[in-house]
Amino acid sequence: MGNFVYDLLGNNLLAYIVVAIVPLLWVLPYALIAILGELKIASWVQDRLGPMRTGWKGVLQPLAEVIKLLQKEDITPANANKPLFNLAPFIMFTGAYATYAAIPFSSKFIAADLNIGLYYIFSISAFAIIGIVMGGWASNNKYSVLGALRAVSQMISYEIPIAVTLLAIAAYSGSLDMQEIIRQQGGGFWNWNLFGGNAPYWKIIFIPFFVGLFVIYFVGSLAETNRVPFDIPEGESEIIAGYHTEYSGMKFAMFFFAEYASMFTVSAIITILFLGGWQSPFGDFLNHPLLQVFWFIAKAMSFIFIQIWLRWTLPRLRVDQLMHISWKVMLPISLVCFFAVAILAMLK
Repeated sequence: MGNFVYDLLGNNLLAYIVVAIVPLLWVLPYALIAILGELKIASWVQDRLGPMRTGWKGVLQPLAEVIKLLQKEDITPANANKPLFNLAPFIMFTGAYATYAAIPFSSKFIAADLNIGLYYIFSISAFAIIGIVMGGWASNNKYSVLGALRAVSQMISYEIPIAVTLLAIAAYSGSLDMQEIIRQQGGGFWNWNLFGGNAPYWKIIFIPFFVGLFVIYFVGSLAETNRVPFDIPEGESEIIAGYHTEYSGMKFAMFFFAEYASMFTVSAIITILFLGGWQSPFGDFLNHPLLQVFWFIAKAMSFIFIQIWLRWTLPRLRVDQLMHISWKVMLPISLVCFFAVAILAMLK
């Protein structure tokens, strides 16, 4: 899509602005859908109705929440570091939104088709750490600082097994280009990387290693986005609300907007790496570029559903349990899976 815009408008500032704005056409409605999903799925899990008054069956409740936050007073603590305090939410959102530039929604729809797209997304998502530390420290609140430190230790720890997972799939595919990784999974769901990719029939003995990488990435993605059971950076029962305790109004909302945007990003990555991306499960059948958008979003949104489901099902982990899972469980398993997948890549 980016190349189409450049061909149509020329390689100028207007073309860059159009390409930059296009992902908003998905991010904004997606955020409202995710908020509604959070409310309704939570209600379903807890056997209650959820919002029912705002619009039909409460479907306008997310819009009402946005309007409410827009009207709230924007408060900056007197002793806060005001420039950094005000900048932190924008840093958070910038990191979350910038990843959408390289997400391939179909074989034709991608804002920036980078040959190092996987590396780009992994790198740019680290902006979230900067925003969290900046907001927590600048708030001049001990609970905010504690939440920020928790977030940093958690996100950096879980980035390591996630990085090993990304390296394993990149080594197996021989590319960091996400479009190329997806194309190699064409031909039907049995060629998806979750089931051993496009290796010969004897790949079946390596499938457990791909499944291991799949689980490691999914669990790590929950930690990266601070979702339950890894939500200790904003543990309300312990540190009020963590790094965003002092925020109000739309600056408060931007932290959660960034969280929901990141939820889709990690779901899109797991879809690209393991579930064929925009490829149809039925090979070339129903694999038109417009239908590819449907397949991609449907696969990613299924993981959004699971993330929300887990939030209202599992308890929060302790800090020592969180670190134990990352360093003593996920990292060793990811390394074993990496070497097994690398061996398959040499043999296929």
